[in-house]
Amino acid sequence: MRQPPQDSELGRLFGQFPRAGRVQWIGLRPARDVPMRAVDMVEAATGGGLAGDRYSGGSGKRGVTLIQAEHLPVIAALSGHAEIAPATFRRNLLVSGIPLVALKGRRFRIGEVLLEGTDACDPCSRMEAALGPGGYNAMRGMGGLCARILEGGAIRVSDEVVAE
Repeated sequence: MRQPPQDSELGRLFGQFPRAGRVQWIGLRPARDVPMRAVDMVEAATGGGLAGDRYSGGSGKRGVTLIQAEHLPVIAALSGHAEIAPATFRRNLLVSGIPLVALKGRRFRIGEVLLEGTDACDPCSRMEAALGPGGYNAMRGMGGLCARILEGGAIRVSDEVVAE
C-alpha cells in the first residue's frame, strides 16, 4: 500500500506509533544452508547488507530482514510448536514493540542506522521443512519486513527502532 499524503487524516494515522520498538536478537547467515549465527552487534553497510551475512554485498532492497517478536508465539501455535527460536526464520533482526508492517515504505532508525522498509519478507519453502507440514501457511502474513540500508553504522541488541 502506498503511503497516503501526510497532511491527510489517514496520513497522520500512518505516522502515529504508540512507542519505539527494540531489537531483541541479531542473526547472520554466513552461507547458504548453514545455521544462523547470533551476534550482539553488527555493522550495516550503506546500500548493502550486514557484515558477515551472505547477502552483505546484495542489491540493497533486501539488505536487512526483520521479523516481529510478537508473531513468534502465534506462528509456533499455528504450526504446533510450544516455541520457536528466532534463528529458525532466517531473518536478521527480531524486533519487538513496533508493528513492522507499518514501516513498509517508511524510513526508520535502528540505533545509528537509517533504513527504509521496502517489502514484505514472505516465507519461503524452507519454512515447511523448518516448521513441519503447514509451516509455510502458518507463517503467511507474519514473515516480517525487508529493508534497505540508507545510512550504515552499528546495530546492537537492545537498540531502539524508531519511525521517522
